Amino acid sequence: MKLFAKETYINRRRVLQREMGKGLLVFLGNKECGMNYADNTYRFRQDSTFLYYFGLDCADLAAVIDVDEDREIVFGNELTIDDIVWTGTQPTLQEMCQQVGVAHSLPLKNLKEYILKAQAKGQTIHFLPPYRAEHQVWLQELTGLLPSAQAAQASVPFIKAIVKQRNHKSAEEIAAIEEAIDTSTEMHLKAYSMVRPGVTEAEIAAAVEEVAGRRGHTLSFPTIATVQGQVLHNHGYIHTLQEGDIFLLDAGAENHLHYAGDLSSSLPVNDRFSERQAYVYNIHLSSFQAAVDELKPGVPFRNAHIAAATKIVEGMKDLGLMKGDARDAAECGAYALFFPCGLGHMMGLDVHDMENLGEQYVGYADGMEKSKQFGFKSLRLARPLEPGFIFTVEPGIYFIPELMDKWEAEKQFTDFINYDKLKEWRNFTGLRNELDYLITEDGAKLLGHLKKPMTIEEVMNAKNTKI
Repeated sequence: MKLFAKETYINRRRVLQREMGKGLLVFLGNKECGMNYADNTYRFRQDSTFLYYFGLDCADLAAVIDVDEDREIVFGNELTIDDIVWTGTQPTLQEMCQQVGVAHSLPLKNLKEYILKAQAKGQTIHFLPPYRAEHQVWLQELTGLLPSAQAAQASVPFIKAIVKQRNHKSAEEIAAIEEAIDTSTEMHLKAYSMVRPGVTEAEIAAAVEEVAGRRGHTLSFPTIATVQGQVLHNHGYIHTLQEGDIFLLDAGAENHLHYAGDLSSSLPVNDRFSERQAYVYNIHLSSFQAAVDELKPGVPFRNAHIAAATKIVEGMKDLGLMKGDARDAAECGAYALFFPCGLGHMMGLDVHDMENLGEQYVGYADGMEKSKQFGFKSLRLARPLEPGFIFTVEPGIYFIPELMDKWEAEKQFTDFINYDKLKEWRNFTGLRNELDYLITEDGAKLLGHLKKPMTIEEVMNAKNTKI
């Protein structure tokens, strides 16, 4: 179990306690989950909020911060001899608590009694929206709330206090994230060296994931490795790369402290981009740079999204696929035919940081309303940027036949889209690139110590480098 210094966790809890002011803060750690029977489990992943404040990376733990009593307690069970036979000798619960500066520990069964006593005293019980079924059952046992009522009664002040704190990354967090990004970059460079006709998506996915595994890292999300890039999340690995294809990789590593990296890459299967591929790829690069140019403290990330969308529309106009004012087409949502997702998202202990707490709280400031319109509804991050924010930038250009047909049948955005010209582009598929950025006091910093190829020249050089 890898940890930051004890003082890191102590200070994080102090900040949260001051922000909340009163009440009982409940943190539910994750449990093991069986794949097909109880003892054959999925890889354990601790709840990120629990990790942030308590650091303990093992199953069947919970914790409270009793703000009114100025007391912190971790609840868990000591290993039995039956456990030790399978796991070997492990630190005791008390020893683990000492490593993160928690003075008190109690058996897990005592958590319910503690909460009941707090309720009887009239304390406000603050809990987070559960995202796992076992948490819903556990919360019902602890509080009596039915699962159907839990999300609505989750503590908004608790959520906002956590988001306010976790959205701003410390120097040690930045270093951990850059470690994950460096491994992620190595994963992508491995893919570049393998892309050629006759190789399968499965072979590349396996090799990419081996890079992370050899460093003792895991994946920050399931790898996307596909020649069907118009399918935004394609995990099938069923195709063999053919001449004329564009290969798309979206993959990232999670390091020992569970901080994430997230990168995507697109490249031709042939030994060069075709004229059509190169044209679209360069439209994409111009949209990427337009977004990056907007990254400054105080500037809403929505501005970067609109800047990228405007450049995509301009490029589609040059191809004869769109018409009209490019900025108007971006603002009204016509761009989403080619770019139906959001530009980026917060990143940290989760690859989509804290989205279990609600995109509205993480990616939108108070008073900002998340759009329900196609395209804009997928914009996870829109709020004004602040120093310490870490997020991804990932514009893409996608040709999705089903979406084209739907919009044409509904006569959507006919002032901006030349549907008669789209038919010759139905089979182009899609492409995207993604990098990770930190907002500084006066601008934005590209994170990672290794360079991921971006320009056509860089892509082809990397493709011809064997690893």
